[in-house]
Amino acid sequence: MHMRNFMIGQYGQFDHKKYKRDFKKGFYGIEACLLAAEEDVQTLQREAQVKGFQIGVHFPLRAGKSPFRDALFMHPDDGLRSEAFALVERELQYMQVLKPVYVLFHYPKPVILDDRVDWQEWRFADASEYVFESEYSISAFVERSERLFAWLSEKGEAYQFVPVLEFDALNRYVYETDVVEKLLMKYPKIKLCLDSGRLFLQDKIDPHFDSRRVVKMYAKYAWSLHLWTMKATDVFSHNHYPVLPACKPEFGWAPIEDYLRIVREINSDVKIMFEHRSELIDDKQLMTCYTWVEQLLYGERERADS
Repeated sequence: MHMRNFMIGQYGQFDHKKYKRDFKKGFYGIEACLLAAEEDVQTLQREAQVKGFQIGVHFPLRAGKSPFRDALFMHPDDGLRSEAFALVERELQYMQVLKPVYVLFHYPKPVILDDRVDWQEWRFADASEYVFESEYSISAFVERSERLFAWLSEKGEAYQFVPVLEFDALNRYVYETDVVEKLLMKYPKIKLCLDSGRLFLQDKIDPHFDSRRVVKMYAKYAWSLHLWTMKATDVFSHNHYPVLPACKPEFGWAPIEDYLRIVREINSDVKIMFEHRSELIDDKQLMTCYTWVEQLLYGERERADS
């Protein structure tokens, strides 16, 4: 099986049951986030050494080190911005023992929201996580993004990891200008993470947004794809549901097949991080999920190569 780019997540704790069930031989690695206990970090480190897989970190690695979940690198307040950089520096020093191959941060953070859109379906833990476009100029966005890219490039070099920026909710600065693309070309060590569920949700609530266009625009810079689906009918449901061939767009599910076909054409080497609630399905469905994604990304090409 061609699953060398597949990953599972361990969020909140090192869940042995999930590890035993979800992680398959030949998988690329595990993405860890918000681990509550030192012991979880040690278990992750030990398993990676024994089994020979890679570790990725979805910042923050450890829970409780900051009042905010994400590093507010782009905050209008100078003090909060400085704190974010200092916090990340401390955590990068701590992570040295794990030697993560990449560290992922949400970007932009705070999220810059398009004033024209009703965002009530977007789940924010705290009001510090977002700001409206009308209060955040494009020049501030350009300047703070440049500083972030330069800083993360330098830290990636110093601590030997790939800095990965995961798109959160997106506004016009990201999808109607070439600001981010220019920065990605100027700082080629920095990569992106696209999130299938977020892209689909924004497609549904934001009439100005086209998720397939965004995938096409940014796939070549992607290090990873956070893969999960949800259902949007007159209500939103099945959050972080595993992707399955039976979950078709005509029934309200995300167009996973379209996303994967676009990615395959542009950058089929992308890592697939299954950011789903695998406990919602049985073992057979889980294998269907893996084999379907494998088929969509590598299927006929493998046969053509052999």
